[in-house]
Amino acid sequence: MLRMTTRKTFLFLISILIIASFLRLYHITTVPPGLYPDEAMNGNNALQAIQTGEYKVFYPENNGREGLFINIQALFLKFFGVNSPSQISSGETWEGKPWILRLPSAIFGILTVLGIYFLAKELFSARVGLLSAFFLATNFWHINFSRIGFRAIMAPFFLVWAVFLLLKAVKISNDKAQMTKQVQSSNDKKFGFLDFGFDLKFGFWIWPAVLGGIVYGLGFYSYIAYRVTPVLILFIVFFYWLKNKDLAIRKKILHSTFYFLLFTFIVALPLGIYFLQNPADFMGRTTQVSVFSSVSPLKDLAMNTVKTLGMFNFAGDGNWRHNYAGSPELFWPVGILFVLGVVIGIYCLFKNPNAKAQITNQAQSSNDKKFGFWILFLWFFLAMLPVVISNEGIPHALRSILMIPPVIILAGIGGIWLYDFLKKYITSFWLPLASAAFLAILFFQGYYSYFVAWANNPNVPGAFAADYVALGRKLNSLPIDLPKFVVVQAGGTLVNGIPMPAQTVMFITGTFLPEGQKAKNIYYILPAEEKNIPAGAETFYIR
Repeated sequence: MLRMTTRKTFLFLISILIIASFLRLYHITTVPPGLYPDEAMNGNNALQAIQTGEYKVFYPENNGREGLFINIQALFLKFFGVNSPSQISSGETWEGKPWILRLPSAIFGILTVLGIYFLAKELFSARVGLLSAFFLATNFWHINFSRIGFRAIMAPFFLVWAVFLLLKAVKISNDKAQMTKQVQSSNDKKFGFLDFGFDLKFGFWIWPAVLGGIVYGLGFYSYIAYRVTPVLILFIVFFYWLKNKDLAIRKKILHSTFYFLLFTFIVALPLGIYFLQNPADFMGRTTQVSVFSSVSPLKDLAMNTVKTLGMFNFAGDGNWRHNYAGSPELFWPVGILFVLGVVIGIYCLFKNPNAKAQITNQAQSSNDKKFGFWILFLWFFLAMLPVVISNEGIPHALRSILMIPPVIILAGIGGIWLYDFLKKYITSFWLPLASAAFLAILFFQGYYSYFVAWANNPNVPGAFAADYVALGRKLNSLPIDLPKFVVVQAGGTLVNGIPMPAQTVMFITGTFLPEGQKAKNIYYILPAEEKNIPAGAETFYIR
C-alpha cells in the first residue's frame, strides 16, 4: 500500500463502501430469520407512534429505550409499509415485515464505515483510515448488528462522527487563531465577561463544532453505554487546551468547545428533562445486572475484564443472536493485527515519542504524536466499563459495541505497520499482490461467516424467534371473523400485562394496540385465562 493519490484514495473508499453496503443489505429481507421480541417491541412502539402521532423521546416498555431509533423505524415503516394509521388498525392489509425494522441499522452501519475512515485519517493517516474502514466493512461483529433492529448500532456511528467533527473544529480553531494573533487587545475584550474569546460571529469555521455538538447530542438517544463518553470529549478538549499556551489559540479552542457543548446540550435536553421527571428510567435494568449486586463483586469484575479482553482473539459472545456462538469477535489475522496495534501504541506512548510518525508515514495534525493513541486507549477502556460492571452474558458483543471503533483502528495501525515492515524484505510486485489476496480473503471470510456458516446454522432461527413469526403469519392467513386466542406461556418482562415474547406475533399481525386486536379478532391471554376461551375459537400457544 504505497502512498496514494487523492483519486486513488477516493476510489478505494468508494469500493470499501460498496463492500460494506453489500454485506449489510444483501438478503436483508430474509437474513436474519424471524424477529426477536426486543426488535418487535421497537416495531410495535413505532406503529403506535404512527397511529397516535406521539413520537416519544423515551419508550418505557421493555426496561426502557431511548426513542430516536424507534422514531426512525416509524418513518421507515410509513415509507415502506404503512400508508395510514387506519390501515394498521383495520388489520386487512397489514403484515409486519422485519426487514423494514432492520434497514435503519444497515444504513447506520454503512455510514459508520465511512466515519471510521475520516476519524482514522484525522488521527493517523489516509492509509490507516482505508484499512480500518475495510476491516470494519468485513467484520462479522459489526455486520451482524448492522442487520438487527437494535438501537445500539447508532452508538458507534454517533461517537465516531462526533469525535471526528470535534477534532476538526479544534484544529480549525487552532489554524484560525494562528492567522489572527495580531488582533487588537480592544477587540479581544469586546464582550466583557466573555473575555475568553466568544466573539459571537457565526463564521463558517464554527460549523464543525455546531454539527459535532448536534451529532454528539443525538448519541445520547442511542444506547445506555454511550453515557460514559463525556470523559473522552473532555479529554480531547483539555489536551488541546494544555498543549497550546498561546492565549489566542486557547480562546478559539474555547469558542469551538462552547458551540460544541451548547448544541450537545440543546439536542440532549428533551431526554434529560424526561429523566428528571422519571428518574427510575435513567438506569433501566442496569442495577439489576450490576456486578456490584453480586456476592463477590471484585472477583466477578476481574473475571469479566479477562473475558472481555479475551473476546477479540479467544472466546467471543456465546449468544447466537450476537455472534457465531463462542467465536472470537475478530477474524484471527485481524485479531493479531489488533494486538500488534496495541503493542505499537504502548511503545509510542511510553518509549519513543517519534514512533508514530514512522508508523503512519504522515505527520499528524497534532504536534503531539501520542494523541491518537491516547484517544483510542481511553475510548477502549471507557467503552469496556459498561460491559465489565455487568454480570450478564459475559463476553457480551452487544454491550461492547462501542469498543468496535478503537479495536478496528488499532488493527488498521497494526496492518499498516506490518506492510511497511515487510516492504523492506519483499519485492514491490509480490507484496501488493499478497496484500490484495489478504483483503480478498477478509471479504470472503466476512461473507462466508455470516451468510453461509452463521445464517444456515440451526441455532439461528430460534435465536430470532422464527417460530413466533411463523405463528403471526399463520394468524394473518385465517379469516378475520374467526376468534383467535394466543395463550402466552413463555415468560418475560410484562408489557400491558402480557409477557414480552408476544411482541413478535403482535408486530407481524399488527395487534399491539387493542384496536388492532379487535379488528383482527386476535386476543392475547395468560395460561390462567385459558379456561375462558369461548367455543368455536382457535387457540394458539407461545411457548
